[in-house]
Amino acid sequence: MSSQYEMSPSAQVQEEFKAVALVTKTAPSRTDQNDTSNGPESDDPVPHLHAKTFLAVFAVCLIYIAQLISLVGAGAQGQTIASHFSSPTQSIWFSAPITILTVVLGPITSQAADYWGRKWFLVIPTFLGGGAGSLVVSRAPSMPVAILGFAIIGIGFSSQPLLHVVTSEVLPRRWRAWGQAADMASNTLGAAVGLYVGGALNRTGNPQGEGFRVYFLINMAAYIVAAGLCWWVYNPPKRILQQSLSTKEKLAKLDWGGYFFLAVGLALFSVGLSYSKNPFEWRDPHVWAIFAVGMLFVIALVLYETWMKKDGMFHHQLFTGNRNFSVALFCVFSEGVAFFAANTYFAFEISVLYESDALLVGVRFSLMMIIAAVFACLTGWYCAATRRVKWATFAAFGLFIAFFICMATTTRKTDTPTWGYTVLLGSALGTTLTTLVTVAQLSTPPELISVASGLIISIRSLGGTVGLAIYNALFHDVMKNLGSNVGKVVVPLGISPDDVEMFVTALEAQDHKTLEAIAGVAADIIVAGAIALQDTFVVAFRHVWIAGACFVALAAVVSLLLFDPKKEFNMHIDASVEKKEDLYSV
Repeated sequence: MSSQYEMSPSAQVQEEFKAVALVTKTAPSRTDQNDTSNGPESDDPVPHLHAKTFLAVFAVCLIYIAQLISLVGAGAQGQTIASHFSSPTQSIWFSAPITILTVVLGPITSQAADYWGRKWFLVIPTFLGGGAGSLVVSRAPSMPVAILGFAIIGIGFSSQPLLHVVTSEVLPRRWRAWGQAADMASNTLGAAVGLYVGGALNRTGNPQGEGFRVYFLINMAAYIVAAGLCWWVYNPPKRILQQSLSTKEKLAKLDWGGYFFLAVGLALFSVGLSYSKNPFEWRDPHVWAIFAVGMLFVIALVLYETWMKKDGMFHHQLFTGNRNFSVALFCVFSEGVAFFAANTYFAFEISVLYESDALLVGVRFSLMMIIAAVFACLTGWYCAATRRVKWATFAAFGLFIAFFICMATTTRKTDTPTWGYTVLLGSALGTTLTTLVTVAQLSTPPELISVASGLIISIRSLGGTVGLAIYNALFHDVMKNLGSNVGKVVVPLGISPDDVEMFVTALEAQDHKTLEAIAGVAADIIVAGAIALQDTFVVAFRHVWIAGACFVALAAVVSLLLFDPKKEFNMHIDASVEKKEDLYSV
């Protein structure tokens, strides 16, 4: 095992940072445990950034926009697409492949980018994963092909950690929160575009509509443009590891054992949970057996990364310096749980209870995105000005708790208040990802920023994967009673018990022709059935929001363990795309 460290990234990349330190006079340092003092102002000279740097940031932000258009398509439009293929209970399998592949491929891409460079791990997955996957979804003739398309899109999400890496390492550390705010603003812009375009293409939510096909053709175009712009404007100098190691040595450095345990364990874990109550009970082998085997692989991953691979995707140096990185990991896991609850179920609830126009549903959700972009920028300014992250993070989780509590109290009659609830969600979302990625990156060695970012984004997606599986089980545990709940109302009014299943199916699909063809159906019966249907949905959504609140409440408490790494908010640039003489020339 000693040979494992003979040519580690830390040892070789430190030479790169020595050279930078000579130019900037003060080398970057890691904040000592619990050091919250202001300390003296940095001696680093102020760099003069040019268009080349800002174009690189813009290029990776454009990739983020394309990715969020996909994610919104999988979440907000997922129910409509699944219903189009007569599989409304399977909509989780649109978002799940994206989140699973982000978790699995993110650490691989992050590690490999240290050895082969960042650029092609941004360009190729974006073009071949996001672009090709969007094309497959747009032409899908069946549910399995649509799921395959989303899985291919998920390959494009493997570059997501690098988006956070590039926006951080090309800017001064003092501005790092601004870089993460740019990522978050791009995130929200992509989501808003997805909501407006998706809503405009299928305003009635008609399952027979073909609007989703045009939507994903537009998404494909966004991926192609983003990949092309990144190829053109992002041309960083070669990293020292790119030039000093052979291909065989680079491949040997990758954490193949960890990748295997993570991929198999996460896939089985997610499948097992998704089967729970949909359609199997916990005692069925489809649930407990698959879940148990997945957990065995997860345990094997923990053992392997702890004792056998100390410089893998869970590099031990990330956890031995100070507690901030570990705390940020837990908090970002909970933020992932919270975000995917909102992304999947908020628009769904609005469409079921309050709005039949998909565009107006999108307007409500996009309000949250606009608020998130505003708060991301405010948080970026606050962190850069004060060099603090702790209390902003705690306050953001408090806002998350308030949002989930408010959503858990919604009924058929709380249409207007839900407009205000989006403000709570947007302000929380815009703050947490900005502060957590910033503090995680500043609390790790500069040469491990890619590995650290890969782990952060993968853990966030893991939170989403676990959250979706839990939410899906809770939601369908209530929805399995939909037929009996509606039947109790409409049978006494004259509907035959044999026609209840057809009545419920037609009611869910808003199929008025089928409803009118059922014997004994009248307008008052349809209204009574619709109320019973909505009341069942209200209870199902409430269980989701309560579960989300539990996760973020715990994260709020844990976030108090963060400390502010003030000394790391300096003007040093970790990996500029510009020449040093251009940066520091007078």
